[in-house]
Amino acid sequence: MEPLKFLSDADIQAMHEATLQVMQEAGVFWTHKPSLDILQDAGCTVKDDRVFFPPDLVLDSIAKTGKRPKVRGRNGEVHELGGGDLFFHNLGGARDIFDARTGTHHAATEEDCTNAIRLLDALPNCNNVTPFFTPPDVSNEMMALHMYRHALSNTTKPVQGPGIQFGHEAKYAVEMAAVIGIEPHELTLSLSPVSPLTMHDIAAQAIMDMAHAGVIHANLPCPIGGATSPMTITGSIVQQSAETLAPLVLAQIINPGCNFVYCGRLAMLEPRTGLLWGGVELGLSSAATVQLGHFYGFSVNVYGFSTNAHTLDAQGAFERGLNAAIPALAGADELSGIGEMEAGIMGSFAQMVLDNELAGSIHRLRRGLSADAEHLAVNIILDVMGGTRNFLGQKHTMKHLRGGEMALTKLAERNSWDTWEEKFGRKQMADHATDEAERILREHQPEPLSPAQEAELDKILAAAERETARK
Repeated sequence: MEPLKFLSDADIQAMHEATLQVMQEAGVFWTHKPSLDILQDAGCTVKDDRVFFPPDLVLDSIAKTGKRPKVRGRNGEVHELGGGDLFFHNLGGARDIFDARTGTHHAATEEDCTNAIRLLDALPNCNNVTPFFTPPDVSNEMMALHMYRHALSNTTKPVQGPGIQFGHEAKYAVEMAAVIGIEPHELTLSLSPVSPLTMHDIAAQAIMDMAHAGVIHANLPCPIGGATSPMTITGSIVQQSAETLAPLVLAQIINPGCNFVYCGRLAMLEPRTGLLWGGVELGLSSAATVQLGHFYGFSVNVYGFSTNAHTLDAQGAFERGLNAAIPALAGADELSGIGEMEAGIMGSFAQMVLDNELAGSIHRLRRGLSADAEHLAVNIILDVMGGTRNFLGQKHTMKHLRGGEMALTKLAERNSWDTWEEKFGRKQMADHATDEAERILREHQPEPLSPAQEAELDKILAAAERETARK
């Protein structure tokens, strides 16, 4: 199926040229001397705490970059990003959890952090797992490592490394990955530059450490349209692209060919509340980010299941449906956000189950339709019209029913009113999802790590804590 395009080829070319102009003329605020020395030696200029990137250096860095990274789980499952398949992963770093049974929310606990990963491990359409909730009472310097360490124990799927801020996090994340047999080139780590166009010292050092380690770079610029980037969506995407490519240049100078995922987390400002906007413009932004990233040949990871909703309501359903389907049809390689609520502040076990079903429908949507002889079924129509005049008993019917012509949902209501009321007690889709999440958490236990592996992970985490305590 051909990707859906919201921008012409000429538009994308103009955005590419605008990105190079921003990097060359506006530059990036950058004060970290070790990385500035590297950039200057490669041809960048520095003035007034800003680094300016020559277009040829940017293009050369893009050309060198590894563009088809592979992530692997401890179950041996390998996902090649950018190879034509669509992969889903969950929201990462939520603070609060919504309890769908009681309609209340609270700050996530250690148990919630563990249960979220166990649940995601059981959901077939969550392909890659990211640490979901931020654990309580953990320092900022140790947050990402705590999240990553406990995710490794509770899923066998590929674990996308957490968003880091400090260089030591890259070092220890690589050591933890090695405990379960994951090589650095199979580990993704992400880092968020500050918008607009700012690279703080700790972030610059972390990019250097990630490059030296040889991990997959999945940097996450998070501009806010109308606040930290232009109000126009394409203008914000140009800035977002510059914020993505600037650390890529540094990484490629240090380690040419290291792998990279082109990511975008642009959100628009809700002008009436000052919060992030979860409307359809988010889906448009993600689709345009996919087009620009594919122009460079990268695999692209963008927002998918995004909403401002606080409960499992109609707003959450239509916003996340649009915001996932639009970039999926644009050809996204990875969509983020399974379980997300309240623009990423909150998550829910029931929402994870709902999104797993929505992801299945999006896969069906992306497969599109076929008009070959088998699907046009003229011979079947002729046979049936000359005989039973009923298609139910045809082998062709069963073949294509089993082959996925229809995405057979498990949670959506497909019964008559009477059956729904009398047999199912008027339960709605969210009720079924809540029941299913509770069932999975009662019954599902991922394959455990060995005691030696658990002990080694704890040893690495303790070493990281000692190092941060000395700083």
